[in-house]
Amino acid sequence: MNKLNLISGCSGGGKSTLLKVLKARGHHVVEEPGRRVVEAEEAHGGDALPWLDMEAFLQRTLSLAIEDFEAARAPPGPVFFDRGIIDALSGLQHLTGQVPDGVARRYRYADVVFLTPPWPEIYETDAARRHGLDDAVAEYDRLNAAFPEFGYKTQILPKTSPDERADLILSTLQIP
Repeated sequence: MNKLNLISGCSGGGKSTLLKVLKARGHHVVEEPGRRVVEAEEAHGGDALPWLDMEAFLQRTLSLAIEDFEAARAPPGPVFFDRGIIDALSGLQHLTGQVPDGVARRYRYADVVFLTPPWPEIYETDAARRHGLDDAVAEYDRLNAAFPEFGYKTQILPKTSPDERADLILSTLQIP
């Protein structure tokens, strides 16, 4: 069983909140690479930001997601990722029509990817999420199509509390 579990889906769909619950329950989590890229770029005046240079942003996000994947092999037990390599690959494919050869095969998460669907009632923009709900839904639709193309099964999480979502994921993965 692959211990590297990916949670993806719609921006503003509750992924980060869900990961906080899993972390509070003692599980190892990896924060969203895209938000960390934005933070780093803004801290040093870089332009690899989605609203300035989307391709550079996605390339940096992909590099960070690969680093995260490699680092996550070490901790014992399951690891939960807030987005990952396939998210960046899907974005690059949409933007450029290209996908770096072999990356998706070399870095495999667990077969089932959990997706947070669009949830307009909780969607919010912030300093790192400047795009609107329509763009978030379009991204979700691309991801929902991309994961099966990359060989993953998807499970769409219900619009329930973060605790209930965490219970569902742990039950599905048979993790106590």
